[in-house]
Amino acid sequence: MKWDDLENKNILFFKCIIGSKAYGLDTAASDIDIKGVFVLPREQYYGLDYINQMSNESNDMVFYELKRFFELLYVNNPGILELIAMPEDCVLYKHKLFDLIKPELFLSMQCQKTFAGYAFDQIKRAKGLKKKIMNPVPAKKMNVLDFCYIIENQGSIPLKPWLRKNKLKQEYCGLACISHVKDIYGLYYDHDAASSKNKTISRFKGIIKKEITDDVSLSSIPKDLAPVAYMCFNKDAYSQYCRQYKEYWSWVKKRNEVRYQDTIAHGKNYDAKNMMHTFRLLHMAEEIARFGKIITRRPDRNKLLSIKQGKFLYDDLVSMAEEKLLEIKELYQKSALPLKPDREKINSLLVEIRTHFYKHKASYS
Repeated sequence: MKWDDLENKNILFFKCIIGSKAYGLDTAASDIDIKGVFVLPREQYYGLDYINQMSNESNDMVFYELKRFFELLYVNNPGILELIAMPEDCVLYKHKLFDLIKPELFLSMQCQKTFAGYAFDQIKRAKGLKKKIMNPVPAKKMNVLDFCYIIENQGSIPLKPWLRKNKLKQEYCGLACISHVKDIYGLYYDHDAASSKNKTISRFKGIIKKEITDDVSLSSIPKDLAPVAYMCFNKDAYSQYCRQYKEYWSWVKKRNEVRYQDTIAHGKNYDAKNMMHTFRLLHMAEEIARFGKIITRRPDRNKLLSIKQGKFLYDDLVSMAEEKLLEIKELYQKSALPLKPDREKINSLLVEIRTHFYKHKASYS
């Protein structure tokens, strides 16, 4: 089945605009995202080529096969539950059988975890973002030499300035392990090769062979040669730095630059859009527990937009979110919602809808 086939009304079941437009939080710069539901042709559904989901190249249009749609509803997936409580002005197409899918059949105690729990994960993501903003990693990557130290008296000094101070070059150095001591080496120097005017090759391998390496080099040292110093390589710190460097610059490469510049512009050093959706999810979790329904178009629009505009301090938002989580926990403890949706009723509804859909569709193209 091809992507263009989804526009064929013979398999299309539901299609709507999601995201900021559906929540009533859209601005002139907001993107238009689409979600929908389709029903595989009978032969393909019963055959080997079942497809549970399709999306376009930019992933801003996602469609779910009817069975997959029901599976996600059953586990109370927030982004899927919204589809059965979508404002009419966001619905682009709806098969008449879609109206049989009622929110009250699916809402359960699981919503505390899927809505509020996901919101808590968003808070952790916001914390991680703030850490990246406040602690940027320079683009020029450090190497092993930056994590080497010369032991001196009761302390240590960085290797690079020590080499400069003593007019030594790392490529003429040799390292040898010290028995029973981890990551500490005797450091030797090939003075003859270093002072030669003929660019004599050193008998030692240097502290590192090349800039891109994860460890120091060891050399064969003559027995009668004394070390000029003792050196420590903080390998654990280097490994941690490499992980942080990779994580930070991977984030820089993948981040939404417009959202990042908005984050910098409001000066609060957190992703305001991310925090806005955190509170949207918290409020929706609360409404499900209080009223037993999904409110997609947000009545708290003004407050949510003020969060997006960066009008709150990050620590204040975290405190507000933590208080709301406690309140939600108490609400769900008192809620009359079932622990889980009724699987048998949901399964019967799925069979009923698919049977009627196939019955009234004479052919598929």
